[in-house]
Amino acid sequence: MITSATILTAHARIRPYIHRTPVMTSAGMDQLAGGSLFFKCENFQKVGAFKARGAMNAVLQLTPEQRAAGVATHSSGNHAQAIARSAKLLGIRAYIVMPRTAPAVKKRGVEGFGGEIFECEPTLEARESMLRDVIARTGATEIHPFNNYDVMAGQATAALELYQEITDLDIVIAPVGGGGLLSGTSMATRYFSPRTAVLAAEPAGADDAYRSMLSGQPEVSQANSIADGLLTSLGDKTFPIVRENVQQIITVTDEEIVQAMRQVWEKMKIIIEPSSAVPVAAVLKAGDVFRGKRTGIILSGGNVDLERALQLFQAGR
Repeated sequence: MITSATILTAHARIRPYIHRTPVMTSAGMDQLAGGSLFFKCENFQKVGAFKARGAMNAVLQLTPEQRAAGVATHSSGNHAQAIARSAKLLGIRAYIVMPRTAPAVKKRGVEGFGGEIFECEPTLEARESMLRDVIARTGATEIHPFNNYDVMAGQATAALELYQEITDLDIVIAPVGGGGLLSGTSMATRYFSPRTAVLAAEPAGADDAYRSMLSGQPEVSQANSIADGLLTSLGDKTFPIVRENVQQIITVTDEEIVQAMRQVWEKMKIIIEPSSAVPVAAVLKAGDVFRGKRTGIILSGGNVDLERALQLFQAGR
């Protein structure tokens, strides 16, 4: 369902609406990892996350009739902001179901783009139930955060840009929650950098992708991690792509996530959110895998609750 042409067309379609984010390096981070690291900085993307890519690609392909009824989704924050922004750019309504525990900074972002928020309990069942109600009332078109091929094709453009700029990568690693970014990254790698191994990183408290790879079937996330963007389970569209194209999934604890976030903040002087720090934590944890290698890391976003982050740092998490 996702071809090289699909990804290239998506990139051309969304280019006027997104940033071409920089690829950064850090001698200090290289020293910690024992290899060469190349950070694709989607924390500098529109809405502060890679989600701007997939949302824009999907919304731009709606029919006039669908645009008239608006769009709807459920999201803990980054996809929510991305859909709200995309809808605003096209002058259509956006209905966003968000867990009540979603970071305030992400709720403010949705409201700032004119999205209408419907709060629910922080479970996948609650999200999906409320979204069904919203769609029944509004007639809006659902744009799923990850289980959507147009969304995945849009997310793939981040890795496409990485490979256009940095050649001969041994490894690329991305965080995994629902699998939209990871699926897109793996497909872009297949077409544009086939010698590069695709790895993923996941919170130990929400390790459904890791367990799914072992069992051969989609498992349910425990949803217990500070990485709020990675608490959902793989979908029926993302799981087959991940299973076929990802070589390894590395899990990391919340403590390791916070330490990785601190290292990036201190050594690179850029802000990333906990979900974005997960692949960094994996690189620092699994030294033997990355030592001496050229590794691309997708920094997925920078929408961090600063007060919460400072509390975590002070607690030594």
